[in-house]
Amino acid sequence: MSSDHDQPEADPRELAQPATDSAVIDAGAQFAAAAPGPAEQIPAVDENAGAATVSEPKPRPAQDGDPVETIVHVLRHGEVHNPNGILYGRLPGFSLSVTGRSQAGAVARALADHDIAVVIASPLQRAQETAEPIAAQHQLIVRTDENLIEAGNTFEGLRVSVGDGALRKPRHWWKLRDPFTPSWGEPYLQIAHRMLAAVNKARVEAAGREAVLVSHQLPVWTLRRFLQGQRLWHDPRHRQCSLASLTSLVYHGDTLVDIVYSEPAGGSDPSVHGA
Repeated sequence: MSSDHDQPEADPRELAQPATDSAVIDAGAQFAAAAPGPAEQIPAVDENAGAATVSEPKPRPAQDGDPVETIVHVLRHGEVHNPNGILYGRLPGFSLSVTGRSQAGAVARALADHDIAVVIASPLQRAQETAEPIAAQHQLIVRTDENLIEAGNTFEGLRVSVGDGALRKPRHWWKLRDPFTPSWGEPYLQIAHRMLAAVNKARVEAAGREAVLVSHQLPVWTLRRFLQGQRLWHDPRHRQCSLASLTSLVYHGDTLVDIVYSEPAGGSDPSVHGA
């Protein structure tokens, strides 16, 4: 199960984060981690190359006969004001925290000299607020695409902290019966398909330039795994999708040629609610 609590330059690097009893994690993470299936190989991380220092890609100048290069930056929103630590999912009224607004500003500054053609966001408040400074930087309006919305989740509105949340109550355990679909929320494959639809629409519109799509952690990470040909069920603690991080999809014509991950606002623990 996941919540939004929302590439390395070459190879994907899934950075494992240990869970602690005080961490607020996605319900079912332990079930997903223990589920049968081949173990994924996680490339070693270059300790001398911090993700926060990776520069965002820019389209290269087209040569005669070359397919046009377009970049779609898929951005996870910034930190949310969530003092009660609930899994808020698609609930209204959850805005960015002071830190979240600072993170959004950092992304806007990082993309200031990019040729951004469109800025499109999930309809949820936190995504719209993250998109606003980027759009303002490029004299654009923030447009909305429902396909970028957070994943549906039956634990919405509840605490799912280890030790003191909804998972302690037996009436909720049946929801965790299937970590592969998953049984507690929107199917992973459905998330991947709608996210890809949003990306393809933006790619066509921004051909030869760049687009920014603001979404949430699980949708962004599911899209990346789908595009990389990986199984969609996973341990949420291993996501490489920090708050206000960019997963940049580089296309030559209609062909995806690279996925570049960067953290212009710095890293965050994927196991802690902030989405």
